[in-house]
Amino acid sequence: MNNYETVFILTPVLSDAQMKEAVEKFTTLLKEEGAEIVNEENWGLRKLAYPIQKKTTGFYQLVEFNANPEIIEKLETQFRRDERIIRFLTLRQDKFAAEYAIKRRNLKSSKETVKEN
Repeated sequence: MNNYETVFILTPVLSDAQMKEAVEKFTTLLKEEGAEIVNEENWGLRKLAYPIQKKTTGFYQLVEFNANPEIIEKLETQFRRDERIIRFLTLRQDKFAAEYAIKRRNLKSSKETVKEN
């Protein structure tokens, strides 16, 4: 199993419930195919670098997971079929990227712990 991360951008016209339902669709697909979800981050509404389909903003979502390479083709096919997805990018993490992702998650969780206190 390889480490992967995928970032996808949802259209900004979705409601909060529709956005969560779209994200749940893809995480459920990964779980059904035997992938292990390591981390999920909602980066929120952000400005795009350039207009896509006459839209200048989009909801960004990051999903890190461990999976077999065959799953990626199914996931990306679903991204292409879903009209709510503007863009997506899936990368296989090498050992350095995986280590950095772990450090970033740990740093993020320690910052959240400090904010709660």
